Amino acid sequence: MLAALINKEFRQIFRNPNIIRMMIIAPVFQLILIPLAADFEVKNINLAVLDYDHSTYSQKIVNRMTASGYFHLVEYATNEAAAQSALDHGRADLVLEIPSQFEKTLVREDEATLHLRADAVNGVKAGLAMNYGGQIISAVNNEIRLDFVQLPRFNPMPLIDINTRFWYNPDFNYRHFMAPGILALLLTMVGSMMSALNIVREREIGTMEQMNVTPVKSWQFLLAKLIPFWLIGLVSLTIGLVVCFVLFGIISAGSYLTIYLFAMAYLVAALGIGQLIAAFSDTQQQATLFSFFFMMMFVLMSGLYTPIESMPGWAQVMAWLNPVSYFVDVMRSVVLKGSTLYDLKRHFMAIGAFAVVFNTLAVLAYRKRAA
Repeated sequence: MLAALINKEFRQIFRNPNIIRMMIIAPVFQLILIPLAADFEVKNINLAVLDYDHSTYSQKIVNRMTASGYFHLVEYATNEAAAQSALDHGRADLVLEIPSQFEKTLVREDEATLHLRADAVNGVKAGLAMNYGGQIISAVNNEIRLDFVQLPRFNPMPLIDINTRFWYNPDFNYRHFMAPGILALLLTMVGSMMSALNIVREREIGTMEQMNVTPVKSWQFLLAKLIPFWLIGLVSLTIGLVVCFVLFGIISAGSYLTIYLFAMAYLVAALGIGQLIAAFSDTQQQATLFSFFFMMMFVLMSGLYTPIESMPGWAQVMAWLNPVSYFVDVMRSVVLKGSTLYDLKRHFMAIGAFAVVFNTLAVLAYRKRAA
């Protein structure tokens, strides 16, 4: 009986080419485009300079900022009103004001003041612009100080030498960080949304009522719905990993077996969510709206874009009640760090619990609706 139902599901899926397009082709395009566009590294910050000093040091600071690759000099203002106008009208994101006598004050008094003003409508961009500008100015300041400090050959003063080493993603390649997380999210969309739409479609065309009068049990019906999408989800994962390798040069530092084992358990949980959504939806439109609501929560509360540790306490609790958070963390941990099954045992236990809970609720909801 179960084998016949599974065979029926595969035939139904392959008779509808839109399902294949939405489950395989669409996620591939999204995986290609999103890592190229979604980049938290802010570049091309429009810079306006108000230089009252016109000295060697002031020019050195301006040249260093424009040569950094982060700042684009759009205006050399001649007065305060022009600089403020550039900021007010959106032509400049950051204004660097260098007061008169800046170089003389720095040489004579060993300190001087610069002013940075940022357009903080976009708080993230403003914060990063101020941070980048401050670091560049600090670097120039250290170079200037070295010009005046003459150390003896053997410096008697104690020094602390700091050597920085970045592990797992030493090149700060943003695509290597984002692509595994996006792949986890796309697999969630494939598992939950498509399975929900498939079940609701049968309710719309009337075949669900026909199934309810047969000897097929509710768990058999839902399992027959789960297995084909579970297999197609693994195919989507394989294609996504190939895309990550071909386009972004991403090779997992850990075992691909670990990724697939977790994906197998995770897809059961994701499909359970889809079946649960279908149990409370009468039309595909309702299922789509329910899925969209949950996907928004999954995206924003998964740690994909915002670190979970940076969220408020209540939001962190909600984030770890989100199954997507575990898959995003697993994908990044395995691909970038090379984490093993033992390292991720808590994630496996959590996703196993999600799978049992969601699918149990789906079976109970289906029984209640069928009754």
